[in-house]
Amino acid sequence: MILAWDGVVGRPRAWGSALGDDEAILSFIGQGVGRGSALVAIDAPLVVPNERGTRPCDRALSAAYRQHEAAAWPANRARLGVVRGEALVAHLGALGFVHSPSVQCRRPVRQVIEVYPHPAMIELFGLAKTLKYKARRNRSYGVRWEGLERLKELLASLARGEPALEADELLRELAVRGMRGGKLKCAEDLLDACLTAYIALYIWYWGEVGYRCFGDLRTGYILVPVRPGGPVAQPELTAAPRRR
Repeated sequence: MILAWDGVVGRPRAWGSALGDDEAILSFIGQGVGRGSALVAIDAPLVVPNERGTRPCDRALSAAYRQHEAAAWPANRARLGVVRGEALVAHLGALGFVHSPSVQCRRPVRQVIEVYPHPAMIELFGLAKTLKYKARRNRSYGVRWEGLERLKELLASLARGEPALEADELLRELAVRGMRGGKLKCAEDLLDACLTAYIALYIWYWGEVGYRCFGDLRTGYILVPVRPGGPVAQPELTAAPRRR
């Protein structure tokens, strides 16, 4: 999804729920942005130097958000095989997009960053737990519909946020209750894209006071939006390491 920013409000300008391979994604970005300024947020690992185990940023983020059920999946090259995010970064670099976890406040940029929507939901909406709308074993359609309807409500509430997001037309079209299979997955992906695009807008709008960086560009990182001047999730304290 591409949000257009008019200086006051962000509005969906282009979106697609069925972008498949990298070529389709790059074409979508190229047609939607052209040679203009843009901050591209990607919900996928962009730097994975470790062959096995877990990136330090994934461990740190999980320690901070595990109690909210928003821990990160471990990213390593053995598990992922081809790291798709690294290829996307390389292709975007050829189009003039800089890859950096440092985002300056409201400066014109062509930049790409890694984000993760689950902890972003906790911070942006003050949730105690993540919404349960993803397909999981033994998770009913009813639970997923409820989670997606709640996500729609939260996205609609951003019309009163800073920065503001106005996506009412798009949200009204997504009557998720009753959807199943691929149709439901497309609706889920579109709502995830809307949230991810807003995360990019939020981080760009507030700059360094509006996000927390877990990790670094060398070992991998994830940016999580936080409320400027407000509390952020802190790591849980444990008495002893868990046995393996």
